[in-house]
Amino acid sequence: MNKVELEAKLESLTDEINFLRQIFEEEIRELQSQIKDTSVVVEMDNSRNLDMDAIVAEVRAQYEEIANRSRAEAEMWYKSKFEEIQTSASKYGDDLRSTKTEIADLNRMIQRLQSEIDSVKGQRANLENQIAEAE
Repeated sequence: MNKVELEAKLESLTDEINFLRQIFEEEIRELQSQIKDTSVVVEMDNSRNLDMDAIVAEVRAQYEEIANRSRAEAEMWYKSKFEEIQTSASKYGDDLRSTKTEIADLNRMIQRLQSEIDSVKGQRANLENQIAEAE
């Protein structure tokens, strides 16, 4: 991969991250607006202990799983796009080689025809000289 392709890939990944971040922020705003309109009655049972560290760790694990899944999906998408571009580049490279070969063949044919034309012109000049001498 050359620098331009890597920069394009980096820019695409950055765009993807920004897009996902915007979706996340919009979902948070939507959830906050839903929560704002909800009234909750909470009963406390102080006889049990809440393990907030475990709850936070579980939520963190869920978000990491979501992030890993999103990353894997993005990598698969970019890999497929890269393979498509690679296939196209290969096809265009083959087409370019074919066109170059065709141009080289046509140039050789032009040179051969020009040589034949020069030869015929020389024969004509010789015949005209012979005719002129015979008269």
